[in-house]
Amino acid sequence: MERKALALCAGIIITSLIISVYFYPALPEKFASHWNAKGEVNGYVDRFWGAFAMPMLLIFFSALFYAIPKIDPKKANIMKMGKYYEIIVLAIMLFLLYLHILTIMWNIGIRLQIGQMVMPAVGVLFFVIGKIMPEFKQNWFMGIRTPWTLSSKSVWAKTHKLGGRLFMVSGVVAVTGMFFERAAIWFVLAPIVISAATLFIYSYLEYEKEQK
Repeated sequence: MERKALALCAGIIITSLIISVYFYPALPEKFASHWNAKGEVNGYVDRFWGAFAMPMLLIFFSALFYAIPKIDPKKANIMKMGKYYEIIVLAIMLFLLYLHILTIMWNIGIRLQIGQMVMPAVGVLFFVIGKIMPEFKQNWFMGIRTPWTLSSKSVWAKTHKLGGRLFMVSGVVAVTGMFFERAAIWFVLAPIVISAATLFIYSYLEYEKEQK
């Protein structure tokens, strides 16, 4: 990744740490960390892990995203993605920071509807990934990796072109989930499951067509 992208990743990590340290004294000993489909808390962790698990996760992902272009057997293809790879990385990092902010706010007493608040961010993330997906090159870490896309460059390209459209549609559907509090989770799960199944079958059919 370029220095600018690395600096932005570092800024996101530092921001998450500042938020955690600043609000740490106000956090409860039992930190709400998980919500069910109805928006009810059904999981807790100790205050320390509630405050600092996400910054640690951001550090891990930053290191992983930095290492991928160096360790992937098809690293030359990732290098060709250039700014598109960096956009994906930053979108994921910002999404995780947003989740961190939401959980901190809830635990200091600002009772948000977490499910509804997450939906727009999920939708934007899906849409960004979908928009960039046709630019993905063959690699072992990112994209739609089926036996058939990894065996054929043309099948990879066709599958990711279709995948981009499906992910953008999934993003729009996910955003609408914020208006349906009790069923919000299904506006994420349903389009992704349908898209994944469609792309799996599509890549197989395209590969078989190519072989014939």
